[in-house]
Amino acid sequence: MKPHVFGVRHLSPAAAYYLEAFLNDIQPTAVLIEGPSDMSGLIPDIVKAKTRPPIAMMAYTQELPVESILYPLAEYSPEYRAMLWGANHRAHVEFIDIPSSISINFREKRAVGSSEAPVNIYETIANLSGEADYETYWERTFEQIRSLESFTKAMNTFAYELRELEEENDSAPEREYHYLREAYMKLQIDRIIHEGHKPEKVVVITGAYHVPALLSDAELRVDVAALPKREVAFTLMPYSNYKLSFQSGYGAGNHAPAYFHMLWECMKAGDIAKLPSYYLSKIVSDLRESGTNRSTAEVIEATRLAAALASFRQSSATLRDLRDAATVCLGHGHFSTLADSCTRSEIGSEIGELPDGVSQTPIQDDFLRRLKTLKLEKYRTNIQNQIVLDLRENRRVKSKEAAFLDLNRSFFFHQLGVLGIQFALPVHFRQEHASWAEHWNVRYHPEVEIQLVESTLLGETIELAAAYQLKEKLNACQNVADAARVVRLSHACGMMEMMESARQTVAMLSTDAADIVETAEAIGELSRIIQFGDVKRLDTTMLIPLVERLFLRGTLLLIPASGCDDERAKAIMKAISQMNETAQELYEHVDEKLWFETLSELYLRDDLNPLLSGYSCGLLLEKSKITSGALEEEVSRRLSPGIPADIGSGWFEGLCMSNKYALLSRSYLWENMDQYLVTLSDEEFRRALVFLRRSFYHFTAADRSKIAEVLGSIWGFDELEVSEFLNDALTEAEETVLNELNEFDFGDF
Repeated sequence: MKPHVFGVRHLSPAAAYYLEAFLNDIQPTAVLIEGPSDMSGLIPDIVKAKTRPPIAMMAYTQELPVESILYPLAEYSPEYRAMLWGANHRAHVEFIDIPSSISINFREKRAVGSSEAPVNIYETIANLSGEADYETYWERTFEQIRSLESFTKAMNTFAYELRELEEENDSAPEREYHYLREAYMKLQIDRIIHEGHKPEKVVVITGAYHVPALLSDAELRVDVAALPKREVAFTLMPYSNYKLSFQSGYGAGNHAPAYFHMLWECMKAGDIAKLPSYYLSKIVSDLRESGTNRSTAEVIEATRLAAALASFRQSSATLRDLRDAATVCLGHGHFSTLADSCTRSEIGSEIGELPDGVSQTPIQDDFLRRLKTLKLEKYRTNIQNQIVLDLRENRRVKSKEAAFLDLNRSFFFHQLGVLGIQFALPVHFRQEHASWAEHWNVRYHPEVEIQLVESTLLGETIELAAAYQLKEKLNACQNVADAARVVRLSHACGMMEMMESARQTVAMLSTDAADIVETAEAIGELSRIIQFGDVKRLDTTMLIPLVERLFLRGTLLLIPASGCDDERAKAIMKAISQMNETAQELYEHVDEKLWFETLSELYLRDDLNPLLSGYSCGLLLEKSKITSGALEEEVSRRLSPGIPADIGSGWFEGLCMSNKYALLSRSYLWENMDQYLVTLSDEEFRRALVFLRRSFYHFTAADRSKIAEVLGSIWGFDELEVSEFLNDALTEAEETVLNELNEFDFGDF
């Protein structure tokens, strides 16, 4: 006698349904399941009454970087039903596949030697069957079987054909891996029999591909002790239907978990004919909730149409048939009308649940504890919610915890962000003076659990792990800007000790800082903390002397750095803008007088980059540090005949980039620009266009019209004439000139 081998697809309702029937017939004393054997210890938690799939078993390495293996389970997974059956019938249940501590080593080796053949195999099967895709082939061929005997015969036939097809296409590493797995599973089966279970009372549940090997009398040898191992740990985690749908990239997957859960419910109820109306009604219900009304009569017509489409293949309606019918009858020929409803009906937003304390790593436990403490448990859902945090003290509540609830939520969210745990993502929004507000998009999904587990080696709590990660970032810093970013991150996380360590690193690196761009970035990071530090109730006064020193250094670096090309000038322009903002916001702490003296020198120097000279001129104009007379004189000088086009127009571009609105009413500027352009040759004019186009890009259409009116006035036209001229259609000659300019190759400039 041999043990029974039952072939399944890992996320197949029909396989789960007929496996339960098979187990009821055989009444085995041992149920052996294809799954990592070192995960058998998770089975007692999986079968607990309060465990609700979808869930996933996870193995992860005990050194950085963390690598992991996931084994997802749905309510209708055959493996899950087998575990439940074994628990309810007091049968021995265990996993018998190669341990994850061994298989995790084969991932990279198999990836290097792999090809796209497995995907092509399933496409080939679909093509041979005449179906549009493999999922439809599987559903029509296997999910619609109506007896245990027919299902087992069909699966066994499929198993041998699939294996023959795959063996022709598998890479050498893939074949080696399959051989090791099957040899190991046969060893475990033999062990169970030697332990006293009768072969006829042993049921082995495995993917269809492995059925022929496990039924074969051929002896497979494997020296388990010789296989390389890695230290791994295990956990259970909630999973989601959305994540399950991504398992469809291989033959054991499931592209529509919510739909197949409907199929499972219909099979359990003994009313499979209910499935079409069940699915279509769900779509209509969702459409109605979104404001699109559809009638019961349209559902009936869609059900009839799906049955008619399926009758061409002498089968019941598949999901593809139902979708086509829904498009015609419910979408009125447009799938886009019901695309979102189909997604919700086919994939769903369900997330599994585990009883408290089940197989959690310390950091997962801390995550759940923080959710509870911060009243965030209701956001543990796959549906995205936006939270607006008010970081100020709430004086309307009695306890300190409640008064600073949002502030502590902010610290928590930022700590998760440092760890790359995407439970809460910041939303950028305009806030002129509301430094107390933060907007976050919050959504729980299985990746959160994976990211938590991957952080478990960094620390036992979220805060300890974040501190470790920040320390690593700090150790990797090569300049003051990088270190200042760690100061800001530490401040956002509410971690003062880490913030002080980062401050000391900035102070140390600042002594050798010789790059104005890096220095300005550091100033910007630190000045924002000083400006808004009070709202987070963290002492930021120790940063002020550091900003003072950095600002002085940046000021002294500006002039030497400004003798550069235009590409470098763009970065320095951002640095100037940042330092100018700091001078405005922290004028009590930085040397504002020296800063403006340095900008004045920059705007008057002819040997420095003209973009930067023009830009500094605009900043000084904005602060009323330049009189109209001085500006007119400088404009005349910069845009005088004989000044090269790239220098004159470049200076004007820089001027416009810093303070374009202050220029609109200054007619002398446009008179000088007009006179300057007239002096240019055709080639020089085209060269000047490079800069002028960039200059006017920063003006709105209304601003450009205003400039045109000013120029029109200079040329002797009134505003009405200019307006009419601007709104007239272009003449053929004008279009020709513009086309020539548009087609001109500016690459050499």
